[in-house]
Parts: sequence; structure tokens; C-alpha cells
Amino acid sequence: MARILIVYSSTDGHTRKICTRLQDVIEKQQHQVTLVSVEDDLAQDLETFDKVVIGASIRYGKHSDRIVRFIKDNTPILERKPSALFSVNLVARKPGKNLPETNPYFRRFLKQIVWRPKAMAVFAGKIDYPSYGFFDRLIIQLIMLMTKGPTDPKAVIEFTDWQQVETFGRLIAEL
Repeated sequence: MARILIVYSSTDGHTRKICTRLQDVIEKQQHQVTLVSVEDDLAQDLETFDKVVIGASIRYGKHSDRIVRFIKDNTPILERKPSALFSVNLVARKPGKNLPETNPYFRRFLKQIVWRPKAMAVFAGKIDYPSYGFFDRLIIQLIMLMTKGPTDPKAVIEFTDWQQVETFGRLIAEL
């Protein structure tokens, strides 16, 4: 049984939902999982975990500065342990943009950090226009209009491939 830490950044809660699914899959493989938001006071000692997983959401083309700082501050530890990294973004809803090698946001993210995890993934996110404030809804609609995505202000669409998430969870358990 391995002790696994999942650290995540989530803007609207969808990345946390993905982390919870990963936790369920990994725990079914008889591992112990601790789930922590990078926004919380990370009192966790990374050395006490056997594996570390980091999940990062995108908002307006950027990953959270806190998640980038967390990775940079902990690179030596992350490099010594089996580790995984995943990104959640709406561009991944498009075929050919849902892999770490082809997703522009993930590729840009990797240029910000030197750590290279053993496993990487990109998951499509969720649009929930009714829950967004006026400004966020307007900006996201504009981005969706430019990328031929949904713009209906009442739309709630989950693009996440949950089978892909579960496969990634099993991969983490096997690292």
C-alpha cells in the first residue's frame, strides 16, 4: 500500500471533482490517498508520501501561480518520487488537443517548470455558464466563439472523458 498525495488547483471545482474520481480509483487499488488544495495551507510533508500527483486547472490561458510555485519549491522532492501531473482545460475537448504533447496550455506549462513527472495527462474541463459571474461568462463566451465552442449562456456541458480519468488513476496506482 502506497501513501499518495494529490495536490490540485481548481477555479470552479471541476478539477477537484476529477481529483476525487482519481482518489476513488486509486483507493480501490488499496492505496491511501490524501487530497489537498494548493490554496490551503499545505502543512503536508511531501517526504512522508510515496507518490505525488499534481492537478492544475486553466483559467484564461494560465495555470495557477500557486501551483507553479508549489512545483518549483518542491522540485527536488518531486524528482525523487514516482509522480504525475495533469491539466484540465477546455481546449482538450478538441480531438488532437487532449494529449500532453499536443495541448498548447500543457506544453506552455511544462516550459515554466523543470520537473518532469513519470505520468502526464490532459483532461477536458467543464463549462457552466449559469454559475459564472458576468465578466467570466462574457470572456469565456468570447473564447468559445473564437474556438467554435458552445456559447449558450444557459449551457452546462461537461467535456471530461471519465474513462480517461479512471485509466490515469490506475496508472498512478501502478507507478
